[in-house]
Amino acid sequence: MRVKRVAGWLAFPLVAALVAATAAQAVGAQATHRGAGRTATAATVRVRAESGVGIAIRLHSLLNTSHRATLRELVSPALRPNAAAARATEAPCGQTPGLLCSTVVVPLDRTGVVPGTIPIHVERLPALGVAKGVMFLIAGGPGQGSARSFDLGNPGSASLFRYVFPGYTLVAYDDRGTAASGLLRCPTVEGYVPTSAVGAAVAACADALGPARAFYSTLDHASDLEAVRVSLGVDKVGLYGVSYGTKLALAYALVYPNQVERLLLDSVVPTDRDPFFSDSLKAMPGTLSAFCGGGACQTATPDFAGDVAAVANQLEAKPATGKVLQSSGATHTVRMNGEDLLSVVVDADLSPGLAAILPAAVHEARLKDIRPLLRIFDIDSSSGIVAEPPEDLSSALNVATNCHDGPFPWPAESAVADRPADLKAAVAALPAGSLGPFGLWAASIGTAGFCITWPAPAGGVTYGNGTVPDVPVLALSGGFDMRTPTTGATAVAAKFPQGRVLVVPGVGHSVVGADPTICTIRNVRAWLSGGAVDSKCPRGNPYLNTVPSFPVGKTPRMATAAQTLVLATKTIKEAEAIWLTLGDGGVSGLYSGRLTAAGRTFKLVRYSIAPGVELTGKVRFVKFGPPLQFDGTVTVGGAGAAHGLLGLNGDKVGGTLDGQLVGR
Repeated sequence: MRVKRVAGWLAFPLVAALVAATAAQAVGAQATHRGAGRTATAATVRVRAESGVGIAIRLHSLLNTSHRATLRELVSPALRPNAAAARATEAPCGQTPGLLCSTVVVPLDRTGVVPGTIPIHVERLPALGVAKGVMFLIAGGPGQGSARSFDLGNPGSASLFRYVFPGYTLVAYDDRGTAASGLLRCPTVEGYVPTSAVGAAVAACADALGPARAFYSTLDHASDLEAVRVSLGVDKVGLYGVSYGTKLALAYALVYPNQVERLLLDSVVPTDRDPFFSDSLKAMPGTLSAFCGGGACQTATPDFAGDVAAVANQLEAKPATGKVLQSSGATHTVRMNGEDLLSVVVDADLSPGLAAILPAAVHEARLKDIRPLLRIFDIDSSSGIVAEPPEDLSSALNVATNCHDGPFPWPAESAVADRPADLKAAVAALPAGSLGPFGLWAASIGTAGFCITWPAPAGGVTYGNGTVPDVPVLALSGGFDMRTPTTGATAVAAKFPQGRVLVVPGVGHSVVGADPTICTIRNVRAWLSGGAVDSKCPRGNPYLNTVPSFPVGKTPRMATAAQTLVLATKTIKEAEAIWLTLGDGGVSGLYSGRLTAAGRTFKLVRYSIAPGVELTGKVRFVKFGPPLQFDGTVTVGGAGAAHGLLGLNGDKVGGTLDGQLVGR
């Protein structure tokens, strides 16, 4: 299990680079038509939930790293810094013209009992043109600093968010305990920790933080947001929250309703979410089935949802252990249980590469070959959220916030020793079907199992008197979002008189950053201007088509040219998905060889997912699509293959094997 599991379920891929060049077909074209600033890109970055980059934006950036458009420098006179005003402590920062940074010092404990202060790093980007208001950008986790994640100092990020929120001054600050605002560290919860060691790791983190751990709840974060608002001298603010950022936005709206102008909630986390994440578990089969709708997974499995349920329950009853080849050529032992599988499945809604390869790997595990799934689990564990530096995602802050907030099935001031009995009784009392097709064991993926060793107070946080402001609210929900399902977005929006929901089929967690079409952004801009908003976007093409099933059994002693072409094509498609999952770095094949990724290119050296069939060559991402398009050339070798040379152009593979023309 990942110690950053809760962060993994609530973190998100922020859009921190602008769709450019080829994106001019979509966002750029709209920007030009409507008179917005032209688009720009940021440097190539790894695609991670926690890296600060949405998948759609990152892929456009890979294709267009040399393009950088000119930003307009017309700053709204009403929002230009006033030298005589109280904002004199602001100073220019970053590479974006007009960006101003400041520090707001807040008390650690607002009751004054525990001394200390925390410096909150704030970034403010004045609007271009006619001023409409102020929009706070709120990151997720908890544990991601919003200033660091939204990266307004990058001209590409600034241009994108100015396009999404035309006329709004943008504000992003790092929450207490994140990035540049008194970063919290707990080495015991940084990285992958086995399930059996999680309780001790969380308790050790609490001991390391000491009494200060009691002052990092969502209520504390909401009070900090209010302090930042006051420091900027603005009356009402709009709030754009993503994942956990939606919970913080909702908490602020409940505590400070008169200061809220509107709410944009992307991938909604209710303030009262149950501690077993039963909403996600119940929704998972339907989400997986919808993902495979229209025959999308037919080359990999006839029943992805059924495979996940069966394999997860089997792994929890009897965890699997096996050797996984490493990029160094050595092997190491990987152990996987049901919780681990659910974590990987949920990670797929932030990783289109993982989503493309997982149906085949899980189906193969159901057919009793666990090796592909163990390898995917190993890759995900080393390249996902658990690999992120604390500056990008503070595990300590994540634990401190989630374990203070609750709700939990025990009294907030209860002794740690008394909680297992309360937890066991609460799980046993769950109505049939509460955890979907999974056994009672699956309740442990929620915050209750994660926080059971956190010292009191643990849980019991409330927000205001339950009265919500009567303001425009738009909740965005991805159809492939398995950590914050649409049911939560619908329930939250229903509490607001002006609540609306936009569902985007096929898109995972963090809709604005993951939607490869312009539908989401178009609807957000329409909503901001008081126009009509769709209830559902058309389903777009996937980033990658599902990887076909892994080769069954042993490769023929000497495969024919036609058989080798099939195996080589499967290997290429699998390698494309691994590249998209991995980002920069290296990974071994299932049986031999190595894949090395750098930017838009990956190299294969004797890379094999089928015994006796090895590929060596270079493949390059050349067109966004979607589906993404690649080209390249590979040499086919290995003891069981017809040898030769194959070329890749889009979805076509062909060449010469054993002197025979194949493919195309």
